Amino acid sequence: MNLQINKNKALGLAKIGLLGVLLMGAPSCQDTLNEEVISRIGNDYMNTAKGIDDAVNAAYSSLRTWYGTERGNNFTIFGTDTYTNGADGGWKFMNTYTTQFDTQNGHVRELWDELYRGINTTNAVIDRAPAVTGMTEELKKQRIAEAKFIRAHHYFILTQLFGGVDLRLTETLLPTKEVTRSTIAAQYEAIIRDLTEAIPDLEASARASQYGRATRPAAEHLLGKVYLTKATSEAKAADDFSNAIPLFQNVINNYDLHLLPDFASVHQQGNEMNDEVIWSVQYTRDPLTNGGGNNSHVFFLMEYDVQPGMQRDVVNGRPFKRYMPTEYTLNEIFTNRDIDSRYKKSFKDVYYSNKPGTYNTSFDTTKPSVTFAEGDTAIYLPGYEMSAEERAKKPYQVLVPSRYDERLFPALTKHLDAGRVDRTQFEGGRDYIAFRLADTYLMLAEAQLQVGQTAEAVENINMVRRRAAWPGKESEMEITADQLDMEFIIEERPRELIGEQMRWLDLKRWGVLIDRVKAHNEAAAPNIQPHHVLRPIPQTQIDRSATPFEQNPGY
Repeated sequence: MNLQINKNKALGLAKIGLLGVLLMGAPSCQDTLNEEVISRIGNDYMNTAKGIDDAVNAAYSSLRTWYGTERGNNFTIFGTDTYTNGADGGWKFMNTYTTQFDTQNGHVRELWDELYRGINTTNAVIDRAPAVTGMTEELKKQRIAEAKFIRAHHYFILTQLFGGVDLRLTETLLPTKEVTRSTIAAQYEAIIRDLTEAIPDLEASARASQYGRATRPAAEHLLGKVYLTKATSEAKAADDFSNAIPLFQNVINNYDLHLLPDFASVHQQGNEMNDEVIWSVQYTRDPLTNGGGNNSHVFFLMEYDVQPGMQRDVVNGRPFKRYMPTEYTLNEIFTNRDIDSRYKKSFKDVYYSNKPGTYNTSFDTTKPSVTFAEGDTAIYLPGYEMSAEERAKKPYQVLVPSRYDERLFPALTKHLDAGRVDRTQFEGGRDYIAFRLADTYLMLAEAQLQVGQTAEAVENINMVRRRAAWPGKESEMEITADQLDMEFIIEERPRELIGEQMRWLDLKRWGVLIDRVKAHNEAAAPNIQPHHVLRPIPQTQIDRSATPFEQNPGY
């Protein structure tokens, strides 16, 4: 059974848990926790077994602030080496790093507020649950462990984006303006302690009895990633990489988790609960419990719907044209496409006519017109510069790389959602895959490389690469020890994980964000500065603080 949130109780509990949330700014328009409270739930409700259960569910809902939203994607996809902005949308400055990306940024404010709402709800659970009766001790420990997992997750996101933040580890009961910026070292200490304490009390299974709850492998995966990230931060310790390795190995070896045989099936719609998924954030088709929905399906698509023979439909998606792959992605990351299947299985290369008729051509001028019956190929993206002579022979339009622009480009297919009720629906219902096993293998290899275990790192990289090979090409996908270095890992991760809300955070932790954006993101290169490795603290937080709350440099 999926983890579903009782709307009224979850909303009420979110408000109670955040009765004194620190310096909240304007509310988000998309998160379920900000909807009108319908039920009248008193503060004492959280001192009951059912209240604790509902409070944990409310804390889970705060994960929807980050995963599958425009803000979560803008923070992680925009302003990197792999994606730049497409034609539409009002958030392009998050890609181009102009002065519009400032302390008044709505995404910054919303994310800050909603994560702290979630944190204070977890604080309430952790503080109150020990005294609650009517729950078995085992279940009580599990719910506290889940709350610690969520709290650690939220502080990890905040630490990576903002640096030092206000570190609150007890419930805030009344509004307060007394806040201070913690240190990154103290925050990592708290994150690691939460996850370390949570792991023994979480379900020791790849599949929670209620799907979507945090499990032991999910916490081990996250803790390994925390150590990997801390290892290159100002709080780094000599044993960070070594600490990460056994955690990743536990996830790979000690649970019923497996790489799927076919890369394409990992993100296949309807297959979200597969053996490679360690943990996902739950969405639903019920508009009463889906909040703003998983909206990733709209952002990575090209403007197919105004092209000859085409109109918008549910299967091909609602194209917002937000994120366009960079030339670096298409020409350098995704090479060897006759051996590596991941380009073909990540990007859409053909559109079939759903609007039959005869039309003048638009972007392919090698023929004056095209005629389509229902289901005929209308647009084909070969992925290479097909000659004009060859294109002229085709009864459809061919979109070649030289014709790509902010409206026409290869569309990422990982997040398409054909289960929406109609072609205009924005609120998608697919679960968002947050942690998956291929990522665990790649992070394990990275940690092993850093401590000199090169042979082991090569084998873990090759586990992922063999799966990605076209049938019969597995041996050609394997690398040798002399080919493995950090540059290889930097390029292998987007081959496997592109569009999965990781790239900005990866580039930042490696210390290469500025250089790689300047080299590969033409729109961002003129403006990105060293201070952009941190995001601005929302001005609402600073203005409402009774004590000085220092802004990040450069903002």
